[in-house]
This record gives sequence, structure tokens and C-alpha cells, in this order.
Amino acid sequence: MSTFASTAPAAKTSGSSAAPARADSGTRRRGLLRWLFVAPALAYMALFFGYPLVRNIVMSFQHYTPKTYFTGEAPFNGLDNWRAVFADELFAGSLWHTALFTLGSLLGQFTIGLALAVFFSRRFRLSGFVRAILLLPWLVPMVVSAVVWRRILDQDHGMLNSALHAAGLAEGGVPWLNSPGVALLSAILVNIWIGIPFNMVILYGGLQEIPRELYEAASLDGATPWRTFRSVTLPMLRPVVTVVLVLGFMSTVKILDLILALTSGGPANSTQTLGTVTYQLSFLQLDFGQGAVVGNVLILISAVFAVLYLRANRADFGKGK
Repeated sequence: MSTFASTAPAAKTSGSSAAPARADSGTRRRGLLRWLFVAPALAYMALFFGYPLVRNIVMSFQHYTPKTYFTGEAPFNGLDNWRAVFADELFAGSLWHTALFTLGSLLGQFTIGLALAVFFSRRFRLSGFVRAILLLPWLVPMVVSAVVWRRILDQDHGMLNSALHAAGLAEGGVPWLNSPGVALLSAILVNIWIGIPFNMVILYGGLQEIPRELYEAASLDGATPWRTFRSVTLPMLRPVVTVVLVLGFMSTVKILDLILALTSGGPANSTQTLGTVTYQLSFLQLDFGQGAVVGNVLILISAVFAVLYLRANRADFGKGK
């Protein structure tokens, strides 16, 4: 009896110490499995996003020319590329044009998209068919849309000027793409036309998630349609609005193909944006170092708004919980 009594506590102590060890081993195994599942995505991002980004940053401090591709020599030149870009009036102008193009496009796309989303939230016959037709500008490749609009906006033979002339509103034709004072506005209007469907679809989906009971309560309280929209619709739609505006900004600020196909940055550099200047420096002037500088500025601007987007999403998620 004494032997059993002396050995029993020891066995119990040994079992209790083995349990935390097994728990720690299981935790480490689960942690390793998580990393193994995430590893392919991390490798993909490092290879296709991380490396080009780092390479572009390094290139902005090098004298990188087509000769470099054959010799492999790209001597570092410090801040020479950055000084040259920031001292160029074309860069300052493109920065201003990018701001106007982005803000004008976002304002037009969001306002019209929201109006259409509210309109289609009131169901009526053929509403689904009409929504499908309005999606066409979003589905057509941007270059195709730009080429079509270039023909429409042609000063001499364009459909728009022909219609204005027939209505007696413009005798000599409006130089939509040939005047430095009008070309950027024309590009903004075309981009608004392209981006309206995206805004409409996302905002329409957000409107469907608003409980109908809130509108019924507002109606019982005697709220006018505008008061209901301002006090019920907009506050409930705020998370979706944040997503639409930030994603719209990130897709608009870097637009290249639309400008190239529509105006090629002209006339008189009046539609040059950061995207077109990057293209011009890198692939027309073959100065890859200075092109990398403008590209880095564009990446920095996009990164700032990406951070704002993530913070806004985190704040909305916290409120939802």
C-alpha cells in the first residue's frame, strides 16, 4: 500500500506536465500549417509585386538607358533623376492635370452613378434590362471606348459636332480634342461615361442592403424624400461610398490607355498626366531612370489612398461589430 501511495502522485505529476507540452506542440503545428497555406500567396506577391517595386525604386537612382540592357551597367547618379523630373515644367503640369482629371472624374462618376442607383432601386418594368444596357461602357475595353469617342468628338466629321450644327448650336464645330482649354474636359467627360456603370452597380448593391423598415419609419415621421435620403440613405451607405471613392481614385489616377488613345497627351501637353509622362519618359525618350521617378510618385500617391481605404474599412468593421 505504501509503495502505491508513493508512486501515484509522481505519475499524476508526470501526466500533468506532458499535457502543456502536447498543447504547445499542437499550437506550433497549427501555426506552421497556417504559414504553409499563406506561403504561395506571399511568394507570388514578393515575386510579382515586391521585386518590381524595389527594382523601380533602385532604377530611379541610376542612369538607366537602353545600353544597360546589353552591358548591364547602370551607374548610380544619386538624386540627379529626381532633380531633373521635379525641375521639369511638364511634371508640374502633369501633376495638376492628374489632380483635375481624377477629381473631375470621381465627382461626375459618383454623382451620376448614385443618382442612377437610387433611380433603379425603385423597381419597375424592364429595369433589369436597362441596367444591363448601362453596363456596356464598363464592359467595353477602354482603348475601344477611347477610339470611338475620338471619332465622335472629331471637330470636322464627329457625330457630336454634326448634331450641334444641325441644332444650330455650334456653326464652326467645337474643338473638343484640338483645343488646350477643352481637351482635358473632354477626356474627363469620356472617363465619366466609362466609370458610371461601376459606381452604379456598387452603390445599387449597397442600397439593397439598407433595411426597408428605416424608410417606413421615416415616412411615418413625415420626412420628405430629400430628408430621408440625407438622414437614412447616405449614413447607411457610407461604407460603400468609401469603397467606391477610394477604388475609383486608385483606378483613375493611373489611367494611361484612355489618354493615349484619345489625345496622346496633347494638344500642347494639356492632357499630360503622371501616367502619360511616365510612358513618354520611359518608352519614347528611353530615359528609364526619370520614368521610374514619376512612376514612384504615382505609386506613392496610390499607396497613401490604399492606406486610407484600409483604415476606413477597419473602422467600419469595428463599428459593425
